[in-house]
Amino acid sequence: MKYLLSIIALLLFATAPTVQAQDLVAIRAGAMLDVETGQVHRNVVLLIRNGRIEAVGANVAVPKGAEVIDLSDQFVLPGLMDAHTHLLIQPDYASNNPILNKSIPFRTAEGIAAAKATLLAGFTTIRDMDSEGADWADVAIRDAIDKGLVPGPHSQVATRALSITGGYMNQNGLAPQIDVPQFGFLADSDDAIVAEIRREYKYGTNWIKLYATGTTRHINLADMTPLPQFDRDQIALVIKEAARFRIPVAAHAYGGPGAYDAVDLGARSIEHGMLLDDKTLDLMVQKGTFWVPTISVYMTEGLPAEWSARTTAIVKAHKATFARAYKKGVRIAYGTDAGAIPHGENAIDFALMVDYGMSTIDAIRSATIVTADLMGLTEETGRLSPGMAADIIAVEGNPLDDITQLKHVSFVMKAGHVYKN
Repeated sequence: MKYLLSIIALLLFATAPTVQAQDLVAIRAGAMLDVETGQVHRNVVLLIRNGRIEAVGANVAVPKGAEVIDLSDQFVLPGLMDAHTHLLIQPDYASNNPILNKSIPFRTAEGIAAAKATLLAGFTTIRDMDSEGADWADVAIRDAIDKGLVPGPHSQVATRALSITGGYMNQNGLAPQIDVPQFGFLADSDDAIVAEIRREYKYGTNWIKLYATGTTRHINLADMTPLPQFDRDQIALVIKEAARFRIPVAAHAYGGPGAYDAVDLGARSIEHGMLLDDKTLDLMVQKGTFWVPTISVYMTEGLPAEWSARTTAIVKAHKATFARAYKKGVRIAYGTDAGAIPHGENAIDFALMVDYGMSTIDAIRSATIVTADLMGLTEETGRLSPGMAADIIAVEGNPLDDITQLKHVSFVMKAGHVYKN
């Protein structure tokens, strides 16, 4: 613990930008997107008091003494939200095993840097979907951000994911006699499931992450079925025990019975889901289950001509599933699996979602009001309206005309603090 505190203290001085939340701030915006209606409003003033939006409109008067931020040549919209990140891993994790090669204090330092990069990219809120073997370091980073020790997004965390021996998150390639920490918690019995959920609640988790199916290497390419890692009764136990503590469950599930059971039994979100069938998608619509598709992370092996047969099959299935889910009205929340892709490049999936058939405004909604709903933050963030937190970003051009504008954020405010201008 003393090493962790030393790291945080050093990074406070090394990385924290100079920010000061004025009591009263007025932003003059050349254009502003109302994400709910899809309308663009011109020459808008956003009045911010003590970190919250007090008034929005073309005729809002700027009070005497207010700090004025001139974004009259910029396009303003709500801070973006990434519902699936991993601050505690880097893109080289497959070749540079972080558990074997990095200490948890060092990984925490990397996570603090990743949080800052994410915020400066315009993502003012994230859901960090497990610590990848760094135990409770995600809780420490979340709390350090909340206390103002280090810069980063509003965060909800999932601490240690639940998996099984021989499944996802279990170390591979080592001799049987070598006992090392795992990337998640291997819950091979009902008692282990219950004890781990209670432990995660004790140490501050916001979500329970359940690996309902295995990883891509477990997909049977003959019929594209994923490995179900828990049976229906075990999935029910996870959701029931999490509900005891009012903690929602996010289920890593590519498809098949593992995904269907997770939806049917009450998981709040399905992660990845590239093999979801119509039966499961229809049930998701009925139950209001969110889907976080994380598209680009499955394209990391190289250019399409260099993709393996497995990658090609997965990408093809993902695109078809996305189109069907969107047409059916599944609630699609934006998420990237950042960590497997570089932190700070979180806007990478917007263009793919549009290419896969989603309207531009719905792609933006997926990273604002939809993800806010997923995270239980609809009264806190995701919209630019009175009473909401002043989580505000700006870009040079209209993202409705060019969604890639979101890759080039020029201004970032979180809760009234300016981090990038």
